[in-house]
Amino acid sequence: MANLRPKIVKLAKMVGGVAGAMNRIDEKAPEYYALNAVVTDDMADVALVMGLRQPRTFEYIVEKCGKSREETKKLLDRLTYTGVVKVWTDKKDKRDRYFINIFAPGMLEMMVNNREQLAAHPEIGKAFEEYTRKRIAPMAPLFPEGMAMMRVTPVESAIKDLPGVQPWEKLSYYLRKYDTFSVSDCSCRQSRKVLGEGCGHLEKDICIQMGTGAEYYIRTGRGRQVSREEVLKILKFAEDNGLMHEMPATDGLGESAAICNCCSCSCFSMRIATLFRTPDAIRSNFTAEVDPEECVACGQCVENCPTNALKLGQRLCAKNPVPKKEEPTARDHVWSKKNWNMDYRENRQDVAEEGTSPCKTACPAHIAVQGYIKLAARGKYKEALELIKKENPFPAVCGRICPHSCEDECTRGDIDEPIAIDEIKKFIADKELDSDVRYVPPKRYHLGNKIAVIGGGPAGLSCAYYLAIDDYQVTVFEKQEKPGGMLALGIPSFRLEKEVLNAEIDVLREMGVEFKTCVEVGKDVTLDELRKQGYEAFYIAVGAQGGRRLNVEGEDALGVVSGVEFLREVNLGRGRTLSGNVVVVGGGNVAIDVARTATRQGADTVNMYCLESREEMPALDEEIEEAEADQVEFQNGWGPKRILTEDGKVTGVEFMRCVSVFDEMHRFAPKYDEEDTITVPADTVLLSIGQSIEWGGLLEGSKVKLGRGNTAQADSLTYQTKEPDVFVGGDCCTGPKFAIHAIAAGKEGAISIHRYVQPGQTLTLGRDRREYHAFDKNNVAVDLKSFDNTPRQRPAHAQEKKGTFQDDRMTFTEEQLKKETERCLGCGAVQVDSYMCVGCGMCTTKCKFDAIHLKRTGHSKPDLYEKLPVKIAANAVKRTGKIAAASAKTTRRKD
Repeated sequence: MANLRPKIVKLAKMVGGVAGAMNRIDEKAPEYYALNAVVTDDMADVALVMGLRQPRTFEYIVEKCGKSREETKKLLDRLTYTGVVKVWTDKKDKRDRYFINIFAPGMLEMMVNNREQLAAHPEIGKAFEEYTRKRIAPMAPLFPEGMAMMRVTPVESAIKDLPGVQPWEKLSYYLRKYDTFSVSDCSCRQSRKVLGEGCGHLEKDICIQMGTGAEYYIRTGRGRQVSREEVLKILKFAEDNGLMHEMPATDGLGESAAICNCCSCSCFSMRIATLFRTPDAIRSNFTAEVDPEECVACGQCVENCPTNALKLGQRLCAKNPVPKKEEPTARDHVWSKKNWNMDYRENRQDVAEEGTSPCKTACPAHIAVQGYIKLAARGKYKEALELIKKENPFPAVCGRICPHSCEDECTRGDIDEPIAIDEIKKFIADKELDSDVRYVPPKRYHLGNKIAVIGGGPAGLSCAYYLAIDDYQVTVFEKQEKPGGMLALGIPSFRLEKEVLNAEIDVLREMGVEFKTCVEVGKDVTLDELRKQGYEAFYIAVGAQGGRRLNVEGEDALGVVSGVEFLREVNLGRGRTLSGNVVVVGGGNVAIDVARTATRQGADTVNMYCLESREEMPALDEEIEEAEADQVEFQNGWGPKRILTEDGKVTGVEFMRCVSVFDEMHRFAPKYDEEDTITVPADTVLLSIGQSIEWGGLLEGSKVKLGRGNTAQADSLTYQTKEPDVFVGGDCCTGPKFAIHAIAAGKEGAISIHRYVQPGQTLTLGRDRREYHAFDKNNVAVDLKSFDNTPRQRPAHAQEKKGTFQDDRMTFTEEQLKKETERCLGCGAVQVDSYMCVGCGMCTTKCKFDAIHLKRTGHSKPDLYEKLPVKIAANAVKRTGKIAAASAKTTRRKD
């Protein structure tokens, strides 16, 4: 304490206001060390004579401080530059007014928004974070409803039709009231940035100042002047990107100096709701409510709710409802640190305790299945496509090849047959194969950093798509002749016609993604060489495009070919013509594709031999049925013992009987009977027993570690490897999976790369973990009579395409689509925690079904800061009574 500067201590006490009066000032006090960094004693002398929140003329300050006019002017200029003092010109007498606001909100924002000063004194950013956490915490439960120093202002579209809405509750009121506007960087996000705690929401040009606040920001270079029209565009941008509106509420009814556009993961004011769990202090007069009959649990409102007040739940009646857990609130309980949500930036939950729709849960990308089905039912195909593409840029592809785990878990499947979800998605997506009506997502930011995606398969393409939305300069390096990875080269055209894939890849080209084919990174160019070319991060998604060996005698004979190599050559137009007997070894979906392709390449007979029984085969039932229709014969329970050859060419395969057993992890562990064998003649043997990862020289000299199956080791959430600028995803990270898994990983990789290349951002804080769980279908009481009982629709087949390399599966007709969408039970619905809801209305902007609205639940009005102590005291008395009543009620229950 001996080294403290008395004048800075006094100034810190003064600007602390209500909070300052409650706290001791020492060298660790945030208001002290922030002011100490930039305020001299002479500057403090001038500031102290001004008093708190009193507009002063220059003449008044000169008279009170006892310094010369010249020196006073220099000191005032310095104070306005640092942000301790705000200045503007009075409209009536045209003289400057100087003003000292409370420390936060007010002074600290102005100190932080001096970029040069913040860079030189990052402790100011620390002070902003620390002050609003430490000093506001004791006051948070005491604020009357909506009476903290910041207050949520609803999205205007959410309240425009409500009766009794007051003018000052609308943003348009302030845009009409003031005639000068500026835009600046977000001070909260700047502070997070200097602390290395950014959440990925960027700070640039997002917060609005008005009137005297705008004049000060323009005069001091903290912001740039903008028109009302530009303000409206900024507000629209904020709402489109889930940023809610807040305003300082210290200047009385209908007065404010700013409109903040906040993300809850960085905003210091929002921590009153999210960290301290005292949302009443900052809430508007409105609360969200959901119409469960209209809600389709698409999750858009949930993902954008700043306070996690919305969660995906169950709409269907439960036989035994999950008891609602009563959580204490600050309204009627003694509130302390044990009641806080300390990990609010990491423990966000999207799903209610009882679970939500099985379809959305089962989808690896958690696509809003129920949502796009309902949009399609209403004929809103473009909106349905837009909803799908929030999670999956390749719906037309996935509508043809996805294993549709969503259908496997569909609640309707427990009644009769599951919804034909993939066929509905295919119908929607096929609408945009025409380039004239193609959906290309709008740009969000214009960032421009160079990013390299290595591997043009589904993971790499997905990552490129989501990075391109933020206008990153993305280059996809692909070693093959064309992009698409296994989509292009590993899936035959009769399952995925290449014009469908190419149409969806063309969207990436329209978004600015550059493709460099026939370039093998690690051979033609190295990672270090790409770094020298300006690439700031790498997403490696080279897939698993090599075949696996049997390691048996004769495997190297002429006529023994890897299945993935066989498919690749056929897709590149270089496939060999087959004849005679073809043996396919393997029982998965790729093996099915190999066998069906072999029938089209001239084979006389195609026989598939696999270890598993028919019931245990990993291939999908529908894939097996289509192979049987192509005259493929299945021989189950046989494993290859050796390959027979003559003059170096394959002549047959000797198989031994295999009995299926499973290990303690329920993994398939075959047991062979080497005495029970058969010999099968073969002119060609196609091996499809799995895929391998071929790294080449790509990782040479890097810190990337390889694990089981030669997969790249990476963080399970961020996909970052031991080489900080290298992220991985898809099969080369997880081992062979389906395209939809890779697509989901690509989006997460894009999120991580965005955060990595932007200074001061973390890869994890404020990140949605997307942890979903389904409700218990055995606990659902479904009365099928209340739903459409139309049988499942099935696509027709074009007979003229049967047996060719064209896809003979036709798209649903519109009539089929209507019938199938009506079969959806609408399992999920959103739930609202009315206590945690702050009434921002962001949810209403995300709902395409008019299922969520704001209703008036309060009548509080912002007031002058100077009246706050009296209001806090009065509210404290009322709250004490509520706490006593709640305590007595709890005691009676126990008795």
